[in-house]
Amino acid sequence: MKAVVQRVSSAAVKVDGITKGEIGKGLLVLLGIKEGDNEETIRWFSNKLVNLRIFPDETNKINHSVLDINGGILLISNFTLYGDTRKGYRPSFSKAAAPDIAEPLYEKMLDFLRQHNPIQIEAGIFGAMMDVSLVNDGPVTVIIEK
Repeated sequence: MKAVVQRVSSAAVKVDGITKGEIGKGLLVLLGIKEGDNEETIRWFSNKLVNLRIFPDETNKINHSVLDINGGILLISNFTLYGDTRKGYRPSFSKAAAPDIAEPLYEKMLDFLRQHNPIQIEAGIFGAMMDVSLVNDGPVTVIIEK
């Protein structure tokens, strides 16, 4: 699994002009799933996301997690994170898991986050063409990979 995690003031996702998920302060997570990812990966990744300390504390040090600030997470599936651009000009997506593998893992990750965390968890639609909007806070962007 690989994720681009952005600290946001707000974020939303629309499909066919209809808002499917939106959050205020929190994390926009673009999530790529690869062959070999499993439920252990989901548990590790979920724990890392909710405990990642990238929000400022009262002294303006990056010391709080999304849980600490009672923020939200907007989780967006994004197989293009596994685009390999080392050769040629067209990315190869051979390391990304096939949809029949990735979709159930994405849904399990979403369920795991919702069941184990008292914060707002929103999502896009797996495999859909989505319009994602966000207001970067900072900007603060990190990449997580397992």
